[in-house]
Amino acid sequence: MEIYCTRPRCPRPQNYFSDLDDHGTIRTVQQKYCTACGMPLMLDGRYLPIKLLGRGGFGAAFLARDRRTPGMRQCVVKQFQPAGDLSPTQLQLAQDLFEREAVVLEDIGRQHDQIPDLYAFFPVIIPSLQAGEQDQFFYLVQEYIDGQNLEEELAQKGKYSEQEVLEILQEILKILKFVHQKNIIHRDIKPSNIMRDRYGKLFLLDFGAVKLVTNTPIGASAPSTNIYSMGFAPPEQMSGGQVFPSTDLYALAVTILMLLTGETEITQLFDAYSNQWKWRGHVSVSPHLADILDKMLLSAANQRYQSAQEVLDALKAPQKHIPSTYVNPPQPSVTPQPQSQQIQTQPPVQKQSLPATGPVKQQFSLIKLLARAAFSGFEGALITIGLFSLLRSPIITLAAACVILSGLIFAQSRRWIGGSDLLIFPAITLPIVLFLLRGGLTIQQVIILSVAAALMAIAVTALFRLIYKLLSLLL
Repeated sequence: MEIYCTRPRCPRPQNYFSDLDDHGTIRTVQQKYCTACGMPLMLDGRYLPIKLLGRGGFGAAFLARDRRTPGMRQCVVKQFQPAGDLSPTQLQLAQDLFEREAVVLEDIGRQHDQIPDLYAFFPVIIPSLQAGEQDQFFYLVQEYIDGQNLEEELAQKGKYSEQEVLEILQEILKILKFVHQKNIIHRDIKPSNIMRDRYGKLFLLDFGAVKLVTNTPIGASAPSTNIYSMGFAPPEQMSGGQVFPSTDLYALAVTILMLLTGETEITQLFDAYSNQWKWRGHVSVSPHLADILDKMLLSAANQRYQSAQEVLDALKAPQKHIPSTYVNPPQPSVTPQPQSQQIQTQPPVQKQSLPATGPVKQQFSLIKLLARAAFSGFEGALITIGLFSLLRSPIITLAAACVILSGLIFAQSRRWIGGSDLLIFPAITLPIVLFLLRGGLTIQQVIILSVAAALMAIAVTALFRLIYKLLSLLL
């Protein structure tokens, strides 16, 4: 089994222990140490990091296994690991933010099924690589969400449709309603902090920047520390002033603009001269949704919607334009900067999010669409041949194949099947049909029919795509 060393700047963090391939040994062994730096590898005696997920300005995240659970449950281990030369004040602030994330996750993760659960929070003190000194690290262990964040999705699929962003908007608003009712403001809403699991369920991640509002009405919080993702933060947050529920609503609206337009540099949609967002000419959406987003994007916090529930109510209300007084309000001269995450005290120090896995592309993934069509045609032909060899009735075979194929297409539309699954399914089905269920057909005939069905599905899909594009241009 391979275990990843979490010590910063370890010269060779990957370690392999053949005895840990046995699950019985994993559960009984006392400890394992990095062969390069001597760092204890079994964190808190139970968590085994197996892969580095990413590094940011305040730490690193690792995919890990919990050896104290029957199925060796996967989890995420976050290590507090500030980068750069921080002053004692800045270091204490960063540590407070990390501990705050643990407090918040413990409070709300177990109460809402779209926020990751907290499993553990603990320090580790070990001898430093420098003689006579000690290193102290803080670890947070939380639920692992198996899926992709929306920034990664955008890189693969291109721009989102209005219906897709409406579903995302409503789901995140429901989560924010719960969060705000707990007197918590997230302060870092952006595509990379919204995760969709393999079953299509959305999760809100990264509560390391949360603002806890205590002993104060949520609409009148005290001034906040300047921590935000630039380009997504409204003026009151960038200036270090008070933050409100509408602060999160502003960032959520910017997130929706990024998904609708496919713009990776979201500030290209912001007109610095008029100090307003100029995005409507880049997309085609209903005036109702556009008006709601414009109100969420107003510079003055008190002119936006004041709660997530207000936005949800507006989305459900009969479609009408919001009064024009909301469209071009007077705004202070605060201009978003290119997207990066910062923490500003004295002096400014950058804080970065964990990196995404790939660059964001601004295009519709036609290849992905045609690949799904080929999969459906190829798999449909194999299923039909296999069923006919068993049922020997053309009508029953056709009906059963249509039902199964419809289920596969539905599973693709819900993202239950995708990626490597498009190769795994045929790789399993093809040998079964070739050697067990091909009936009176030869191997060559089975392959020819399956490939022909795949090509036919590609042709039909391309034709419908062309018709759709032509109708879009004409209408």
